[in-house]
Amino acid sequence: MKTVKESLLERTSVRRYEREAIPEETMEFIFEAIRNTPTSYNGQQFSVIDIDDQALKEELYMLTNQKQLKTCNRLLIFLSDYNKISLLAEKKGLEVPPFTNTMDGVTIGIIDASLAMMSAVVAAQAAGLGSNCVGYLRTVDPKRVAELLKLPKGVFVVCGLALGIPREQPDLKPKQPLSVMVHKNCYNQDSAALTEELEKYDEVVKHYNQTRAGGTSDNDWVAHILNYYDHAMEYRILDYLKEQGYDVKR
Repeated sequence: MKTVKESLLERTSVRRYEREAIPEETMEFIFEAIRNTPTSYNGQQFSVIDIDDQALKEELYMLTNQKQLKTCNRLLIFLSDYNKISLLAEKKGLEVPPFTNTMDGVTIGIIDASLAMMSAVVAAQAAGLGSNCVGYLRTVDPKRVAELLKLPKGVFVVCGLALGIPREQPDLKPKQPLSVMVHKNCYNQDSAALTEELEKYDEVVKHYNQTRAGGTSDNDWVAHILNYYDHAMEYRILDYLKEQGYDVKR
């Protein structure tokens, strides 16, 4: 078992896996880590779908063209979930406030599911597994993914997590320096200094992409991410959320 420091600071996104199955005791450890995730109000507004069905993994791969979805041994789908509390409330004759029609309600489900996924990532790393977070499962075709996963009202996909015995050890991606990520007591008011540090980081990312193992590019950080934002403007997530029972009004 790796140390906490190793698990957190040496994590990389692994997309190629061995055919070897993950031991069930390892999966149980990951599930227990997920179960102990801190959540808003201890409401546990999330659920996880554990996929080991190869045919289903390949259907999701066909939608996304993300090869790790079909080569991983296990695929965990993290969900925002208000269905569970609604079921029990109905059984007990309790009225459910329209919380899912608020941004706070949507945000809380996303936060809970994201925290649970990070618990899984750290547990998987500690156990020597490779992992890869696949956000594209949320946006590629939300309605079709919901159909494949048989999601009820009040539930939507937040992110997928591919797990497996790693066949590769990718280079560690450069992250923003602490000087621009961690602010002291209030947000850094020195925009010029902040911009200068970000420019330096932009060059670090460009150099990394030009020299990394396993495929190179000329991508920098800022233009590459803005291109993603531009592409993501085409997503119609709000329409999908309404279909799943989230009619956000405030």
